[in-house]
Amino acid sequence: MSKNEIRVRYAPSPTGHLHIGNARTALFNYLFARHNHGKFIIRIEDTDTKRNIADGERSQLDNLKWMGLDWDEGPDKGGDFGPYRQSERKDIYAQYIQELMDKGLAYKSYMTEEELEAQREAQKAAHQMPHYEYEYAGMSDDQIKAAQEVAEEKGLKPVIRFRVPKDEVFEWEDLVKGPMSFEAQSIGGDFVIQKRDGMPTYNFAVVIDDHLMKISHVFRGDDHVSNTPKQMAIYQALGWKVPEFGHMSLIINNETGKKLSKRDESVLQFIEQYRDLGYLPEAMDNFIILLGWSPVGEDEIFSLKEFVKMYDEKRLSKSPAAFDRKKLQWINNQYMKLSSADEVFHVAMPQLLDAGLIEKNANPYKMEWMRRLVELFKREISYAREIVDYVKPFVNGPEDISEEAKAEMQEDTALVVIKAFRDRVAAMDFMDATGVLAAIKDVQKSTKVKGRKLWMPLRIAVTHETHGPELPESIELFGQEKTLAHLDEMIAQLEENK
Repeated sequence: MSKNEIRVRYAPSPTGHLHIGNARTALFNYLFARHNHGKFIIRIEDTDTKRNIADGERSQLDNLKWMGLDWDEGPDKGGDFGPYRQSERKDIYAQYIQELMDKGLAYKSYMTEEELEAQREAQKAAHQMPHYEYEYAGMSDDQIKAAQEVAEEKGLKPVIRFRVPKDEVFEWEDLVKGPMSFEAQSIGGDFVIQKRDGMPTYNFAVVIDDHLMKISHVFRGDDHVSNTPKQMAIYQALGWKVPEFGHMSLIINNETGKKLSKRDESVLQFIEQYRDLGYLPEAMDNFIILLGWSPVGEDEIFSLKEFVKMYDEKRLSKSPAAFDRKKLQWINNQYMKLSSADEVFHVAMPQLLDAGLIEKNANPYKMEWMRRLVELFKREISYAREIVDYVKPFVNGPEDISEEAKAEMQEDTALVVIKAFRDRVAAMDFMDATGVLAAIKDVQKSTKVKGRKLWMPLRIAVTHETHGPELPESIELFGQEKTLAHLDEMIAQLEENK
């Protein structure tokens, strides 16, 4: 394999936001290109004008950049093989449509949608696989010409269909699935390569683009396998070399075992949704790459650069890849732990603003206080939005005490240690975590209470929780005034319940 010849592409349609499955396709093409020092190209397949959405292209590119991907050619960068939007290549496609028609390998079809539907229904009733039946069967060239003239007079607009060669077998060595073979009769008859509005269909345009852009390898999802023989037929008709194909395994819902469907609302499936929740791009890359590809060894946490270095397309799995949200949360938590406090604060800040826990123009003291809160809890959170529930008690006051916490406070020594600690907090001129820890140790020494019976009542009294990060740091961030108020409240409750 000559590394200088490697050119791969990711070709999204601007019909929606970046889906997990499409992000995986982009990543695997990117890794293959970068590992082999090849070119990674972005091409926008926007010929389905009815389904295109406003900002669809921008959304795709923005989310790819967020994931850390860069490309060598594309609609935003240009290149020697443009334009990189199919809507701007219409004249190019028309040239090759005409070539096929001149060779007798494509023709105008005037069958209406109603006629095609009736044909399909009749085939179903006869227990046949739906397929297009040649509408000019048995006609001479003159008869075909006459039939087309009648259709034109009726104002019917034709599609252009490709003549599928009979008795042909389309075979290729798939880079993921191994040897593949399709008989021509399984394609479904002569297929459309140009729609009534003059726009090319996917299976035609992709061949023209991949050839003219010198694409050497095509990595895409398993759902494209059935498109491959159609595309190979067009390559052969035009006398072009067929690129190498690799069809990646399907992604399935880990809980249902079914193919991950965009209509399955039980699973978040779009990169933008995870960005909004405060996931880290490095973690998303890590998780998505492991959907259908496995590294050597047991390690699972790698940077994008490390994935590029060790990438091997032979390790792409033939088996379906299970989308496991808990695994994604675990991976993101690993990255949260490895990230600096400033990095986590950066992704947490939009969540805190949205929850009204800090103002956009907060003073430096409050910003630093909030940054330290985020740092305190960054090991606990799987993604940034979870920080909201951890921070709320520090801003709005703790939640009501649970029954579990109330049971802990029934210990005879609980009131003793809380009162002793309260006296020491009140006597502090300056309260920080070091001073709080010294005060707790002093309470242990004076009351002879230690371990859980010492720490748990203090944690519950101040935070109303039975677990959490280091208690001295938590108490420091509550501040002396709030800490004393919480302690006084708990003392009053315990004395009342005596």
